[in-house]
Amino acid sequence: MKNVDLMIFDFDGTLVSTGADLAAAVNYTLEKLGCPVKKHEEIITFVGDGVVKLIERALGPERHEFYPHALEIFSSYYSEHLLDNTSLCPGVKEVLEYFRHKTKVILTNKRYNFTLAISKGLGIEKYFAEIVGDGSMPYRKPDKRLIDYLLHNHEKKVEKTVIIGDGINDVNLAKNSGIICCAYLNGLGKRDVLLAAGADYYCENLSEIKSFFS
Repeated sequence: MKNVDLMIFDFDGTLVSTGADLAAAVNYTLEKLGCPVKKHEEIITFVGDGVVKLIERALGPERHEFYPHALEIFSSYYSEHLLDNTSLCPGVKEVLEYFRHKTKVILTNKRYNFTLAISKGLGIEKYFAEIVGDGSMPYRKPDKRLIDYLLHNHEKKVEKTVIIGDGINDVNLAKNSGIICCAYLNGLGKRDVLLAAGADYYCENLSEIKSFFS
């Protein structure tokens, strides 16, 4: 069992199941623009690099002129519907309670305001010392400067810091910064990509990390 002092959690697909509401917001945006809607499964593959990339991927390069307006439509709709179907992932409340005395941070490429609204709506913001999302800082995962900032801000050591996430950006961030990585295999990220990435730990359910870290 590895002793850690700082636990960094990804958001979409790791702490919260947001796929249905993200897909609905993307398809609402496409419909408003007169574009063909996409399957839920395809939209999920666009998630992980922030809302701008999500919209760019959903529209495709041939509709580049729609990007700014699409972003406005998506943001307006999603802000009103981000809790329609979104819920905590299995084991989350149990894990947050178990590690309640550890310093915990949410680190996501999702917009900060969306992340905060969902965290408050689901009653988990109280467990975290800080929430860092898109707009909080000029960097996004997997930029190691995010970890430099968190280690400095919370006075923690690199060797006692772990990131738990379901995306390749989380694994790459850990490798870029030297922190420990635990990949969650049942989130939004591609399982085969995560398994090939060489994370330090893997879990099928978040509750498993109780036996990994102390």
